[in-house]
Amino acid sequence: MIEKWHGGLKYYQFENFASLNHGMFTRLGGVSEGAWGALNLGGTVGDSVEAVRQNHVLMYDVLGVTIQQTCTTWLAHGADTVIVDAPVRNRRWVAVADGMVTDRPDVALVMRYADCTPLLFHDPIRGVIGIGHAGWRGTVLGIGESVVKTMITAYGCRPADIRAGIGASIGPDKYQVGGEVVQAVHEHFGTIEGLIRYDPADNTAYFNLWEANKRALQGMGLTAIEIAGICTATRLDEFYSHRAEKGRTGRFGVVMSL
Repeated sequence: MIEKWHGGLKYYQFENFASLNHGMFTRLGGVSEGAWGALNLGGTVGDSVEAVRQNHVLMYDVLGVTIQQTCTTWLAHGADTVIVDAPVRNRRWVAVADGMVTDRPDVALVMRYADCTPLLFHDPIRGVIGIGHAGWRGTVLGIGESVVKTMITAYGCRPADIRAGIGASIGPDKYQVGGEVVQAVHEHFGTIEGLIRYDPADNTAYFNLWEANKRALQGMGLTAIEIAGICTATRLDEFYSHRAEKGRTGRFGVVMSL
């Protein structure tokens, strides 16, 4: 990962995407206060509407994107991916979905996170980008596979050409889960080895979202996969964490454009 600062905002870029206009933004540098300080991009978490709007503008300015170019979705913790050609008029989100893809250079894809895993995709040969939102449900439902399949069917992308980035999310040492999740992981991957770790002290289970999404993408034929390795529940100085902050927190943003 490459650390960058611009106008008081700190963000990260994947080395995989050296030629792509993108950023995984931290919570640093915005105007929100209190539990949402400072660069909160979540509009449904209790923060001031005006502060959230200002934060979006600040984030887009860093990458030279206008708010009129941006497209986002209403996140549902599912595995639906939509093809995006332009924003929907008179609505802030284009669809209820957890994945987006586009080949339009005048469109910027935006999503928000606070423990779930950002999945970023770029096919530099076909000129296509994609983004996904992978919590445990999205991961075991196959949101990563869904984005890749859509890139293949809609634009003729080849898995070998697609580069992927697995962004900051709750890490394998912090993501304690119950039996429902363990069962779902086993059903989707056919094993829990390397994906679920049991604490020897109390036998509680921990889910490795990073490894799970990496395996899912490798199963689709991707080889160029970069993992940020940043735990949101540990790095509260830079990222929001719904789990660590007991739900009273903001959302950090990821922006991509061709």
